[in-house]
Amino acid sequence: MNIDLILQNILNPPILFFLLGMLAVFFKSELTIPQPLPKLFSLYLLIAIGLHGGYELSHSGINTYIFTALFLAILMAIIVPIYSYFILRIKLDSYNAIAIAATYGSISAVTFITGVTYLQTIGVEYGGYMVAGMALMESPAIVVGLVFAALFSKDSADKDNSQDKKKTDWKEIFREAFLNPSVFLLVGALIIGIVTGQKGWDSMEPLFGTLFKGMLAFFLLDMGLIAAKRIYELKKVGLFLIIFAIAMPIFNASVGILLGYFFELTKGDTLLLALLSGSASYIAVPAAMRLSVPEANPGLYLPLSLAVTFPFNISLGIPLYYYFITILWG
Repeated sequence: MNIDLILQNILNPPILFFLLGMLAVFFKSELTIPQPLPKLFSLYLLIAIGLHGGYELSHSGINTYIFTALFLAILMAIIVPIYSYFILRIKLDSYNAIAIAATYGSISAVTFITGVTYLQTIGVEYGGYMVAGMALMESPAIVVGLVFAALFSKDSADKDNSQDKKKTDWKEIFREAFLNPSVFLLVGALIIGIVTGQKGWDSMEPLFGTLFKGMLAFFLLDMGLIAAKRIYELKKVGLFLIIFAIAMPIFNASVGILLGYFFELTKGDTLLLALLSGSASYIAVPAAMRLSVPEANPGLYLPLSLAVTFPFNISLGIPLYYYFITILWG
């Protein structure tokens, strides 16, 4: 593999700020981000990527190619948690296998955004409609997790005794799956971008275009601080899960790359599909799993997604997947 691809990604300022955040924890610096600001950074990034995606979609419209790309995104969001569950059952009980499988079946918006920044840096085009794919991939894994929780629940008697409570929980969980804040804001910004088109993007570009990389650097600095703190929890999860947290993203991304190649997606769109397939949720799905599978241990699925898979994907995963793509595409 060409080392230049890795260096080009790691030496990107936002990635370096992520590493700086991790170093601050390792060296016991008192560096912190005031608590309201990380949420503002998250909102900014979701609005920015949604608006730009909607603007791009307003130009291209919906055609067979775009429909195919979105279909592949949904397909990956459904099948990844299914086969991940059966792999995890080799070592884990059903509850923890469901929670981790759902976590890896969903997506990380920040990983996607970092991939977009990488493509812009190396001058490779991608379609703004992939933002719609990201939004569509957020919820299916939660739904699969709900179905598996119902199918593989061991305590049927307890289910019967708390039937009313379960009904209430299901309503709340489905609300979380389809109306959680990140999905709602992303889809809303996408629609606004479609409706306002070129004129709307021109008016918003100074804030949501020019300043994008700077805000991403702030966000990744905070993510570095959080990820480094989670690393200390990895000793609880065991070697099997740590290997899973690296091997599964590579496998899932490879499946996404092969689908992109078979269905003749562009290199940029295939990389984003691979990143979405290989990423893991650390916000929406963990919140839903706390409601739907309270028996699962958050000390397993949160450190894996945030302290192993996320750093791997944004530092080594992106150039690794793109290297595979360049080989296939020639």
